[in-house]
Amino acid sequence: MTLPKITHVRAYTVRGGGADYHDQSGDHWIDDHIATPMSDWPEYRRSRRSFGIDVLGTLIVELEAEDGTIGFAVTTGGEPAAFVVEKHFARFIEGRSPDDREEMWEQMYRASLFYGRKGLVVNALSGVDLALWDLAGRLRGEPVHHMLGGAVRDEIAFYATGSRPDLAKAMGFVGGKIPLHHGPAEGEEGLASNLADLAAMRDRVGPDFPLMLDCWMALDLDYAVRLATGAHALGLHWIEEALPPDDYWGYAELKRRVPEGLLVTTGEHEATRWGFRMLVEMDCCDIVQPDVGWCGGLSELVRIADHAEGHGKAVVPHGSSVYSYHFIVTRQASPFAEYLMMAPAADRVVPMFAPQLLGEPVPEQGRLRLSALDRPGFGVELNRDLPLHRPYSH
Repeated sequence: MTLPKITHVRAYTVRGGGADYHDQSGDHWIDDHIATPMSDWPEYRRSRRSFGIDVLGTLIVELEAEDGTIGFAVTTGGEPAAFVVEKHFARFIEGRSPDDREEMWEQMYRASLFYGRKGLVVNALSGVDLALWDLAGRLRGEPVHHMLGGAVRDEIAFYATGSRPDLAKAMGFVGGKIPLHHGPAEGEEGLASNLADLAAMRDRVGPDFPLMLDCWMALDLDYAVRLATGAHALGLHWIEEALPPDDYWGYAELKRRVPEGLLVTTGEHEATRWGFRMLVEMDCCDIVQPDVGWCGGLSELVRIADHAEGHGKAVVPHGSSVYSYHFIVTRQASPFAEYLMMAPAADRVVPMFAPQLLGEPVPEQGRLRLSALDRPGFGVELNRDLPLHRPYSH
């Protein structure tokens, strides 16, 4: 089947109205004294927004084929990423079939090596790649997971990330991950408080419900080992992203030093097959956690997973809604998915990408049936009522 060529590449941001990617405004658990790399400074401890976690905002990439079919994707990057898409990457996309996405990926990546490789530029590349998969699926009339080779299970199980694993357990989730509140700069009192928080939650959920800690790049090696040792006695299942993402040597040492049976996980802020090759071949972790909107898109996620699985690592992507569900349902080494609880009190299941996506499936009793992913492409629509802004046009 010869697919129509792409005629237009458009990049949008969302302005105002609390409609941004993973809205964290107001009284939200996700912005309540969570340990971060900025926790050394007291003025930046209380809120992640205080140091600018929301400064970039949403990026929406839209691709239109010559027959009028539109594919799109949502990630982060805002206006800087929109500039990269329209002013640089568009030249490699327009006039070509979405089936050329492997070569387009290589051209975007190599053409931006002198200023990219990770971070914002790879976010932009990821958005283009996801939009290419969405467009190809719509043109073929099949869901992305069919294009990846087909499902290996008929449902996805989820663990919940949020402040209330006890409520997540009652909702049917298979585990709960809580944010770490205090970093090394808050000393022994902060460490004791972290362990007390975990102990209190363990009492709430009982001895058999898996609990995990999300440390969001906030710790040093010594603190991470001490935290892991104390948390292991409380039945912690894994410690996540304890160190800065470039400290591969620290992660390798952490994995050697944590108590037996406690897993080390990371990769949310890693990018491309080369970054994950370091994590895998240096034995930095037990589970890799790429974000498909940040690591290089679905094309790169497949390459990352192939390498990781070959070295005995599980692949559990960072929560990214439908963009990771279509991947997870096709992989034996991805036994469950993350669900980011976006309700401010983490007390109910709401769409992760609301209000950007329409028709976004959500788990019921901690499960999502394969039938929820049977629409063409990624199976969702862009909310055209959003205040979309196209800052650049080529």
